[in-house]
Amino acid sequence: MLYPIFDYLDQVLDIPGTGVFRYISFRAGMAAVFSLLITITFGHHIINWIRNKQIGETVRDLGLEGQAQKKGTPTMGGIMIIAAILIPTLLFANLNNIYIILLLITTVWLGGIGFVDDYIKVFKKDKEGLKGRFKIVGQIGIGIIVGTTLYFHEDVVIREFTNPVSIDEGVVETPAFQDVKVAKTTIPFTKNNELNYETLLGFLGEAMTPLLYVFVVTFIITAVSNGANITDGIDGLAAGTSAIIGLTIAIFAYISGNAIFSQYLNVMYIPNSGELVIFASAFIGACVGFLWYNAYPAQVFMGDTGSLMLGGVIAVLALTLRKELLLPLMCGIFLLETTSVMIQVSYFKYTKRKYGEGRRVFLMSPIHHHYQKKNIPEAKIVTRFWIVGILLAVITLATLKLR
Repeated sequence: MLYPIFDYLDQVLDIPGTGVFRYISFRAGMAAVFSLLITITFGHHIINWIRNKQIGETVRDLGLEGQAQKKGTPTMGGIMIIAAILIPTLLFANLNNIYIILLLITTVWLGGIGFVDDYIKVFKKDKEGLKGRFKIVGQIGIGIIVGTTLYFHEDVVIREFTNPVSIDEGVVETPAFQDVKVAKTTIPFTKNNELNYETLLGFLGEAMTPLLYVFVVTFIITAVSNGANITDGIDGLAAGTSAIIGLTIAIFAYISGNAIFSQYLNVMYIPNSGELVIFASAFIGACVGFLWYNAYPAQVFMGDTGSLMLGGVIAVLALTLRKELLLPLMCGIFLLETTSVMIQVSYFKYTKRKYGEGRRVFLMSPIHHHYQKKNIPEAKIVTRFWIVGILLAVITLATLKLR
């Protein structure tokens, strides 16, 4: 909302100092600060409001140490995260940017699905919450919206230069370029690090390519969203991991939106993608601010209101920056948690069918509960997972210079 106002003050009225609002770094910093202030300053008010509404966590007895103490802890704290993302983004981002619009829709859409799920669990006393098929339908819905927009919208392009951007005696020489409407993405660990979906799926015909692209987008959003949801099982794990991933994506967004940096680091230049740095900064601030209250021992849980939204937003950020093939590495913690559940369930069903008795690979899944069963303190588990997340982020960023 403030972007057009300051743009008018700078361009039309020529008021000194108002031009600073045009800089992405300034607006990103402001978004991060505002996001932190919103969560930390108003967080305890929101927690008290949730507690007064008796929106407390219902805990099933899983035989985990310290589990009983969590009963009654306010949940649905994802409202704090959503507010801390939306308000700074609305204030400091250019709301005419198609990528920002998509991310705002995704935040509200998946946050709404999670809110309904939490509402049913808490107020209707139904531990199952929203039926799984309805969650999937909602995730497919946002996947179709994002997929069709990214494939067909005229503003979603990449810029191809005839020769590299160069700097000669302090003067930036901008070569000829063309903005191309093409379904390309980044493929890591290869010499020519671009993959064209249209070339890959061309044998199926032009009509099938957009359908399959939308399918891929929908699958990615659903998978990462559910991965974050599964990861949200112990204090601070999902929020801290998401903040690390958010920082990685913010770096990619800044480079992808800068012609010089993108050329030097061999990263696809995406016009107007620099605006995503503002959203990513608000995202990071919201996660870190939420940790103020969610770190062990947690004063509030995010619930599905937060976890489904966090994963979905991460997926859409990666898709808009054409870095979705880096998600298995960048979101390695989410992948590990999800895989542990799949292995546990599959092996249990297999052994029950073959031997008449279900057996388990892990003491409990998701895998963070496995370590809890081994009597490792919860805070230590979270810290170790964060360290792994940081290492994965560093490895992901290292792919920038692999040619």
